[in-house]
Amino acid sequence: MGRIHWIGGEKGGVGKSLMARLLAQYCIDHELPFVGFDTDKSHGALLRFYADYTSPVVIDRYESLDHIIEAAGAEPERRVLVDLAAQTQGALEQWMEESGLLDIAPELDLQIRYWQVMDSGRDSVDLLRALLDRFGGRLDIVLVLNQLRGDDFGILEQSGQKQRALELGARIMPLKRLHEAAMIKIDSASSSFWAATHSGGAHEMGILERQRVKTWLKNAYQDISALGV
Repeated sequence: MGRIHWIGGEKGGVGKSLMARLLAQYCIDHELPFVGFDTDKSHGALLRFYADYTSPVVIDRYESLDHIIEAAGAEPERRVLVDLAAQTQGALEQWMEESGLLDIAPELDLQIRYWQVMDSGRDSVDLLRALLDRFGGRLDIVLVLNQLRGDDFGILEQSGQKQRALELGARIMPLKRLHEAAMIKIDSASSSFWAATHSGGAHEMGILERQRVKTWLKNAYQDISALGV
């Protein structure tokens, strides 16, 4: 079965690219073959951190998006990770609907998952509502609650959208907090998470900083393993 993982959330700065990088590193560390596609035209994170595995894709060109499906079908054992830039949801949804992707996916033996990355703000709740309105239970959705952006998800709880998503079959992954200084050093060095956990990797990472990254990765990997990739 081919597997396509769309990593989105529409809003800028919620941690979409962080989640895409995390999934890429998970595949590498677990020896799972994968290919990445990056829709960010200016500073794509997958292209920056995992260039050997990633190609650019133009979100508003159907033939470019079609190539993602062809890549999944060509090597079904290889996971496909697509890092969606902000403000790309509309183009993606239009392509999916006009192409009948969710209808033809079972025929193609294709599993499609959407990782909806969320912060604790109202905008993320509104975007989740729109996603559920559009796809309901037709799409395999994982709500990624990014605690790096704040861990109080009271607005989501009170909105009723979390319960609605669960009733439609969605699952939840908490993305736990990583000490901000460690993340800044990783990003400033353009380092993979693997390099950040090994001596001589990310710039000026101390022993305990590397250990905190290892602990964070271990916890994230456990949650990803429970969901399957």
